[in-house]
Amino acid sequence: MKEYRTKSGDTFDLIAYDQLGSCKYVEDLINANREYVSTLIFKAGHILKIPDVEKSSVVKNLPPWRQK
Repeated sequence: MKEYRTKSGDTFDLIAYDQLGSCKYVEDLINANREYVSTLIFKAGHILKIPDVEKSSVVKNLPPWRQK
């Protein structure tokens, strides 16, 4: 697991996209950093854990009409 130092204005979805390649990993990122679960916009300098994710084409929680 690697680490990421936040920049002012970072959000979980932006970090997931930049560090993991897709916003679909935002749930994994939040679960790895539960102490920041209520943070919407980060200030500079927080150290977050970037989880190792298995990159696949499967997206979690798709609505039924998108699962095909």
